[in-house]
Amino acid sequence: MRKHLVGAAALVGAALLVTGCSGAAGSVAQQAPKADEKPTNEQIAALFNDWNAALKTGDPQKVADHYAPNAVLLPTVSNKVRSTRAEIVDYFEHFLQNKPSGTILDSHIAVLDNDDAIDAGTYRFALNQDGKPTTVDARYTFVYEKIDGKWLIVNHHSSAMPEKV
Repeated sequence: MRKHLVGAAALVGAALLVTGCSGAAGSVAQQAPKADEKPTNEQIAALFNDWNAALKTGDPQKVADHYAPNAVLLPTVSNKVRSTRAEIVDYFEHFLQNKPSGTILDSHIAVLDNDDAIDAGTYRFALNQDGKPTTVDARYTFVYEKIDGKWLIVNHHSSAMPEKV
């Protein structure tokens, strides 16, 4: 996987060339392709739904379970790069207090090979901040790697939209 991360900018560019589905893919991720087959765009899109479901549990450990041991998280509402499980859990301990629920607005999926894929686009989070409902629109990139038969996030970058929509 590291060979793919070296040219991260090129990967994101490649991701923007392929449009994926952003509909309710639900359990599609559970229908994993055979070891010698590339996953479908729908299967990669469903990984977001699984991650989003983990957010809804309110358990930062369950969210962190979606990240590889060597994952890097560049979160939306923190200036600190998170590169250990403890740091990722710490971020989600705070973020989950806002009861986030994400919706993909625009998704571009690039399946690189049988074990690597990128999903980049925009999403909206419904949050409850200070007792008031609000939304935050952000850009995202998820880089996934299949490790020991399980799709995990190895790189997750999320940044608030610079312009008001």
